Amino acid sequence: MAKTLVLAEKPSVGRELARVLGCKRGGDGYLEGEQYIVTWALGHLVELAAPEVYDKAWEKWDLLTLPMLPTEMKTVVIKETNRQFRAVQSLMKRGDVSSLVIATDAGREGELVARWIMEKAGWKKPAKRLWISSQTDKAIRDGFQNLRPAAAYDNLYHSARARSVADWLVGLNVTRALTCKHNAQLSAGRVQTPTLALVTAREEEIRAFVPKDYYTVRVKTKDFTATWRDATGQARLFDRTRAEDICGLVAGKDGVLTQVSRTVKTVPPPPAYDLTELQRDANKKYAYSAKETLSIMQSLYEIHKVLTYPRTDSRYITDDVVPTLPERLRAVALDEYRDLARSIGAKRPLQTRYLVNNAKVGDHHAIIPTEEQPQLYRLSGPERNIYDLVVRRFLAVLLPPVTYEDIRFVFTVGKQQFHAKGKVMKEQGWKAAYTRGYTLDDEDNEEGEEEQSLPPLHQGDRASVLSARVLDGKTSPPKRYNEATLLTAMEHPGTQVSDKEQSRILEETGGLGTPATRADIIEKLFSSFYLERRGKELVPTSKGVQVVRLAPADLRSAQLTARWEKRLADIAAGKEQERRFVDEMRQYAKKLVGEVKASEGTYRHDNMTREKCPDCGKFLLNVKGKRGVMLVCSDRDCGYRRNVTQTTNARCPNCHKKMELRGEGEKQLFTCVCGYRERLSDFKKRRETGAAGKGEVRRYLENQQEDKGNSALADQLAKWMAQQGGEK
Repeated sequence: MAKTLVLAEKPSVGRELARVLGCKRGGDGYLEGEQYIVTWALGHLVELAAPEVYDKAWEKWDLLTLPMLPTEMKTVVIKETNRQFRAVQSLMKRGDVSSLVIATDAGREGELVARWIMEKAGWKKPAKRLWISSQTDKAIRDGFQNLRPAAAYDNLYHSARARSVADWLVGLNVTRALTCKHNAQLSAGRVQTPTLALVTAREEEIRAFVPKDYYTVRVKTKDFTATWRDATGQARLFDRTRAEDICGLVAGKDGVLTQVSRTVKTVPPPPAYDLTELQRDANKKYAYSAKETLSIMQSLYEIHKVLTYPRTDSRYITDDVVPTLPERLRAVALDEYRDLARSIGAKRPLQTRYLVNNAKVGDHHAIIPTEEQPQLYRLSGPERNIYDLVVRRFLAVLLPPVTYEDIRFVFTVGKQQFHAKGKVMKEQGWKAAYTRGYTLDDEDNEEGEEEQSLPPLHQGDRASVLSARVLDGKTSPPKRYNEATLLTAMEHPGTQVSDKEQSRILEETGGLGTPATRADIIEKLFSSFYLERRGKELVPTSKGVQVVRLAPADLRSAQLTARWEKRLADIAAGKEQERRFVDEMRQYAKKLVGEVKASEGTYRHDNMTREKCPDCGKFLLNVKGKRGVMLVCSDRDCGYRRNVTQTTNARCPNCHKKMELRGEGEKQLFTCVCGYRERLSDFKKRRETGAAGKGEVRRYLENQQEDKGNSALADQLAKWMAQQGGEK
C-alpha cells in the first residue's frame, strides 16, 4: 500500500501529528502507521555552505580574499543533525512512499526548512502543503482534509531562499571585513546593526542631555486642585521668580470657572495579540525577555495546544474563524474566566467588529485560545501568566468599548488660568476582562494634572483659593530602551527614516525583523557583547557603540530592511524574480566591503590587559565567554591564548554548584563560589575512589560547546574564535 510521508519541523510537532494520524510504530527518526509515515527536522537540517566549501582560499579570514561572491549558492547537511537528515532521506527513497506532505511551520522560514531538505534528499514525487494555525486534533484533521499543492507556495520558498542568500552575502562579507580590518571579532547585519543603532543613538541622546530646573504652580480649592497653564497650554515655567509671583497673585483670592466641558468618550478594546505585542506586555508585566515569551508560547502551542500559532504579525482573525468562537469561549470558561466567558458566549451574535478583519490577516491570524480546554494545574507559572494575558485579551476584544465622561475645568483667578480634569466611568465595557491596574491606552498624563473626582460644578461657579504652591521639577533625558520598548521601536522604526515612502514601506512590512526573529536578534546583541542589561534597561557596551560607528552607513539605517522586505514580499507575491534580487545583493556586498576597506575608522579593545603575549609581545585581551575566562593575544595573526578560568560540569561536594577550573598544568585548582577549593589531582583521586559520581567524572572537564544555531554567520564566527580566540 502506498504511503504518504509527513515532514514536520520539530520532533514534538511530529509526534502530535503522528498521534492524530494513527502512526504508532516507532522507527529511527520517524513514526509509522497504515497510511502515513511522520518524520521531522530538528529545526534546519540543511544550510547554505560555508565559504571554504566554494574556495579553499576563503577558509582563512583575510581582507585580500574579500568579497566572497559565489556564482551559485550551495547547500550542505548540518553536521550535528546529519543522522536525522539521513533518516529523512532514506524515508523519501522508500519504494512504498508515493507522496509528501510539508508540515513544517506555516511561514517563510518553515517553507525554507522543508524545501532545502527535499532538494538535498532528491525528492521528485508529488508534494502537498499543510497550513494550520493551531495544533489541536481538530485543526490537524481539518488541515489534512484541505491540503494544497506545494507548488502554490513556490514563490514563498523563493522569497525565503533570497533572504537567506542575501544575508549570507552581506552578513558574512561585512563581518569578515570588519573583523579583519580592525583585528577584533565584529559582526554586522541588515537587522542586527540598525537595531543596535537605535540603542546607541538613544544612549548618545541621554549622555548629551543637560537637565534644566522647571516649576509648576498648583492651587487648591475646597472641591478640586488645578494647575497653572499659559496661553499655549504649557505648564512648565523655567523662572522660579515668575512662578512665585503667580502664587502671590492668586493666593487667598476668589476665582471663577470660566470653562466646564463634559465629553462622553468611547475607547474600543485593544486588538488581539500578535507575537510582538504579547512579548511587549509580558516584558512590562513579568519582565520576561522576548525569547522567554516566545519559548513559553511555543510550549502552549505545541505541547498544551491551548493557544494558536505564536509567530504571527496579525492582530485580527478572518471570517472563517468566527464559527469556532463559541467553542473557544467554552474552552476558556473555567476558573476566574468562567463567568465572563459564559456571559459573552450567551450573546448572539457575538461582538466581533474589533476582532475580524480579513484584509489585515497574513499567513496567520492573531494569537487566540484554541478549542482545547486547558488543565491549568499542568501549566507552569510562566505558562499560566502568558495564557492569562492571551485569554483576557481574547475576552476583552469580544466586549463593547469602554464609555466614560471626560470632565475639564478652567479656573480663572484674575488673569491667571488653572486647569483640572476628571473622569466618570459610564460603561465598563472591555475593562471587565482586566483588573483595576489596567490603564487605557488613550490616557494622556498631562504635565502637573492628576485624575481626580470632580463635583457637579458649572460654568460661572466661584471658588476661593485655599493654597497656592510652587512645585519643583527637572527635565528628564529620554528613557533607555527596555525589551518592551525596543520591540516597539523595531516594529515601528519609521522615525529613523526621513523618506516618507521608505517609512511607509517599513510600517507595511513590519519594521526591523519579523515577530519570529526579533527575540533572536536581541539575544544575539547580548551574546556578541554589544548590549548589556542594567535592571530592565538595555545599555550599549563600548564594543556595541564602536561597531555601529565602524559599520557601513547603509547597514546602520532601517532603510535597507525597508527596501529588502518590500522586494522579498514582491518575490513571495510573484512580482519580482529571485535571481535579479540576489544578483543585486552580490554587487551590494561588494560595495559594502569596499567601504570597510577604505574606512579610516579604528577600533579600541576595551578588554585590553597590561600583560604581554609571550610569543609576540603585544598586549593580551581578557576574554569572557561561555566556557570561562582566557587571555588572548590582541594580534589575530599570533593566535596565542591561555585559559584563566574554565567553567566545568564538576559539582561542588558542599553546595553542588558548578565549579571553575583555574590555572594550568599540575597547579590546576577547582574553585566554587561557596569558598570550596580542591586541587585537580585531589579531584582525580576522589574520582578514582568513586566519591565523585560517574556522571560528574565523565563530564567534569568536558568542553562546554556553544549552540551552533542555523546561521552560517554564527558558524563562521565560531570558527574564527576557535582559530584566533574570542573577545568580549
